[in-house]
Amino acid sequence: MTNPIEDIEQAEVILITGSNTTENHPVLSSYVKRAVTQKGTKLIVVDPRKISITRFATHWLRQNLGTDVAWINGMMHVIIKEELYDEAYVQSRTVGLDELKAVVERYSPEYVEEITGIPAKDLVAAARLYASAGAASILYCMGITQHTTGTDNVKSLANLAMLCGNVGVRGGGVNPLRGQNNVQGACDMGALPNVYTGYQKVDDISARSRMEKAWDVEGLPSKPGLTVTEMMTQASEGVLKALYIVGENPMVSDPDLNHVKEGLESLDFLVVQDIFLTETAQMAHVVLPSASFAEKDGTFTNTERKVQRVRRAVKAPGDAREDWEILCDLSTRMGYPMSYRNSRAIMDEIASVTPSYCGINYSRLTKKGIHWPCTGTDHPGTPCLHVDQFTRGLGVFHAIEYIPPAEMPDEEYPLYLTTGRLLYQYHTGTMSMKSPGLNQKAPECYVEISPQDAERYGVKDEMPLKVASRRGDITARARISRQAVEGTVFIPFHYAKAAANFLTNPALDPVAKIPEYKVCAVRIERQGD
Repeated sequence: MTNPIEDIEQAEVILITGSNTTENHPVLSSYVKRAVTQKGTKLIVVDPRKISITRFATHWLRQNLGTDVAWINGMMHVIIKEELYDEAYVQSRTVGLDELKAVVERYSPEYVEEITGIPAKDLVAAARLYASAGAASILYCMGITQHTTGTDNVKSLANLAMLCGNVGVRGGGVNPLRGQNNVQGACDMGALPNVYTGYQKVDDISARSRMEKAWDVEGLPSKPGLTVTEMMTQASEGVLKALYIVGENPMVSDPDLNHVKEGLESLDFLVVQDIFLTETAQMAHVVLPSASFAEKDGTFTNTERKVQRVRRAVKAPGDAREDWEILCDLSTRMGYPMSYRNSRAIMDEIASVTPSYCGINYSRLTKKGIHWPCTGTDHPGTPCLHVDQFTRGLGVFHAIEYIPPAEMPDEEYPLYLTTGRLLYQYHTGTMSMKSPGLNQKAPECYVEISPQDAERYGVKDEMPLKVASRRGDITARARISRQAVEGTVFIPFHYAKAAANFLTNPALDPVAKIPEYKVCAVRIERQGD
């Protein structure tokens, strides 16, 4: 997030898109609801489903799946045409406006309505409201990123925010809501195939040299590695021979699960390190039991870039050990000795090799967290990014054309499928499905279908439905809901017994390599009355 969570209540307007905020981020959603109900903030929600947060919205725009670039371009078309943008901000802090203008010129509200299904008058009203705010915050989540155009979607939101001078101001910003605990921290620590800690690129000679010196090694890789989805493809092709999976359950979470299963079964050696015996761990040659968050010391970095201490509350059961201890022992046995006294020593090394973390240590984290970048032990941290200027100097507008999803409905597969999460289950259910109370609230998978589609296909509530895509099929009970949009079914992806990701499309965003979980084509068949 460019801004801290507390800034949400300082916004005059909040734009939420690609986020079922009340179910996926229930604590953070309370800031939004409080801003609307107690502070007069106006809320715009852009989502194809009538999610709960729409009850608080001044405007709810219901777009067709995978059309985000089009409606964002449409809003910018209105804002530019009516001269509602922040000209002083744009002139002093950005470049590329002329190129942006040239592209969005043809995205009139009427043209955008043809693509997105959003009524032209509603788009105009939302654009005017967003542009009128002294500070407007954009909140988004995986409904924006999990597309073959996910990178374009994010850049487009950045365009919109810069156009109205909403980056670097309190109550503004472009704020991604992370999907899992410490995703931000994992990325910060280099758990990506193309960077070291602090997003230092592996193909940067100076960064690579610093790491080689710090770790007393030579010949660190100069080319980016593989993403998870690329690993599965190479495993199924016999190129990748071994895989070490830590804290992840791709046999439920990855797209096209038949392909994932084929890849994992093709490996010569599979190691899984986790706190429970997940569906993926059941396929492993070796399982290494690790400690949970409550059983270890360390730090987490949350969605607003705040680094916070975590302290062990209980002892880990049985032979379970902290992840860093397991990794250090393995590394030592494989020929590179790794030894740390404790997690504090690891944090000290992180600070020494990571410019954005260099001022953060355990002593400073005793009472409160610190937002990175924190460039010295006397630096207070940076809750709000880009206040005076962008990291690169001038912000760049990206002129982006709309590209349709990789897979569209046709005669054979006439419906859209989109996937997501529920309030009462979490990710692949590794932890939440151990709770009887949560299982009572959300016991099994279902297929959310609109009343119009239910009537068209003769579907009754609770009727078993077979849902099939070009990659596989599952069976789950129908749930007829006015929350659903006609022509689209929704399935929560948590449930291994009817895993939605048997259906989803593994087509990737060309830059971020994120699969298109949010759009694919399916058909439904009744399985009984």
